[in-house]
Amino acid sequence: MMVPLLAALLLVLWTRPGCESGRVLVYPVDGSHWVNMRILVEALHARGHQVTVLRSSTSWYVSEHSPHYTSITMHQDTPQSIESQEFMSGFLRRSVEIRSEGPMAAFALYANLFHLLAENQRVVARLVHSMFEDQALMQRLQESRFDLILTDPVFPAGVLVAHYLQLPLVLNVRWLLSGEGHFALAPSPLSYIPQLFSHLSDRMDFLQRLSNFLYHGLSLYMHHFISNPPYQAVCDRFFPGVDVLSLIQGADLWLMRVDFVFEFPRPTMPNVVYVGGFQCRPAQPLPPELEEFVQSSGEHGVVIMSLGTLLGGLHPHISEVIASAFARLPQKVVWRHLGARPSTLGNNTMLLDWLPQNDLLGHPKTRAFVSHGGTNGLYEAIYHGVPLLGLPLIFDQQDNMVRMEARGAAIVLDVTTLEVDSLTQALRDVLDEQKPYRENMRRLSRLHHDQPLTPMDSALFWLEFVMRHGGAAHLRTESYRMPWYAYHNLDVLALLLGLATALLMIISCTCRCLFQRLCGRRKVKLQ
Repeated sequence: MMVPLLAALLLVLWTRPGCESGRVLVYPVDGSHWVNMRILVEALHARGHQVTVLRSSTSWYVSEHSPHYTSITMHQDTPQSIESQEFMSGFLRRSVEIRSEGPMAAFALYANLFHLLAENQRVVARLVHSMFEDQALMQRLQESRFDLILTDPVFPAGVLVAHYLQLPLVLNVRWLLSGEGHFALAPSPLSYIPQLFSHLSDRMDFLQRLSNFLYHGLSLYMHHFISNPPYQAVCDRFFPGVDVLSLIQGADLWLMRVDFVFEFPRPTMPNVVYVGGFQCRPAQPLPPELEEFVQSSGEHGVVIMSLGTLLGGLHPHISEVIASAFARLPQKVVWRHLGARPSTLGNNTMLLDWLPQNDLLGHPKTRAFVSHGGTNGLYEAIYHGVPLLGLPLIFDQQDNMVRMEARGAAIVLDVTTLEVDSLTQALRDVLDEQKPYRENMRRLSRLHHDQPLTPMDSALFWLEFVMRHGGAAHLRTESYRMPWYAYHNLDVLALLLGLATALLMIISCTCRCLFQRLCGRRKVKLQ
């Protein structure tokens, strides 16, 4: 038995395309975005590649010292506000307060969001500007002879660095500085592709399509007046005639954190590799105390609640409602909660300031996941087949939960109108084996796992592909180099319309002349 197995293993190793140890420069985004970028960094290190991570001195999550990478720390006077949990908690509270004021408060909600985005983009752009003026740093980066740069373009500092160093560019992406990544890359008909913040599915009636069109206008406004100007100023200073969006569109490879068991189908491009859920992994054993608590749930099982990396605590009133609903359940509850202990907390609920989310979701006794709708958590729930109760709060979370609700794997509630009775009933519905939520999520999980390569293997293959070939220009469309009017063939349509108009005028003039001549002859005959 051993000989055939060894022969098969040697054959696989021999036929597998090799890649010598490469040098990878990583410019990450902090917070939850670093959570999945770090997993890619660790995987690249495990494959023998040398990884260097650019981080700011105010970084919240990106450690200066790691066995998996060498870091270069850039001094930053002003930290990004999203790097402060205290600031983000305040931003969350303000956003929830505005939402509770009703639909007419939408302008205040977006003003609050735009202020946050504008300030953070300005801080990042100033950091990049100071990097480019630091000749010693840029010379050090150039002399390192990196094979590619891997970055997250939601804050496109890494995109500018790649252009400065003339390196092949790989994006670990779902969001850009002004919306969802596909909108900058592939044809995106608004008739069935929902825009960010629209809270729509891919099945829209007339009024919904009108709403989606208006949200697209909001995205354009956000790009041109909120997010892009600080970076365009950097481009004008160091790369005259270049704009950030074209640099993003010119990336060699897009590692898109999307799986179509979650995302709605849409047009795509050859240089997009779908790696949604690449951060997911089989569950590991729980710490003994937590395992004992989970096992004590008996046949009823466990409910998990977490609000992700940036958001740990809610308004005390909302926490009291959630605690009361949990206390009514026969299940045990593990809740990642920051802040004061709710007075209505039941004996069945354990509060933790951190929890091993993936390992809990993969535990056989886990029955449901109460989530804010962060992408990482949703993919872990899909990976392990755990149905969802969504309490979306800010950013893309509502849009994410709309997708899970459309798949029949989640119930979504408005956190601003949360009541104990409605929350309790929603929890019971998600937990009820007779209702479709669990089976629908298990079906999504089977689809997610049924792939020729795991998302991580696909990501690593294509990263090494770019290293082997010095880029992937043959997969990249050149449409981004075209003027907008040429991309939409407006110049061709204008020419054809002009020719048609000229032909009609010629015919009209000819007919008028003939008519006048005929009328003139008739007058002569009558005389």
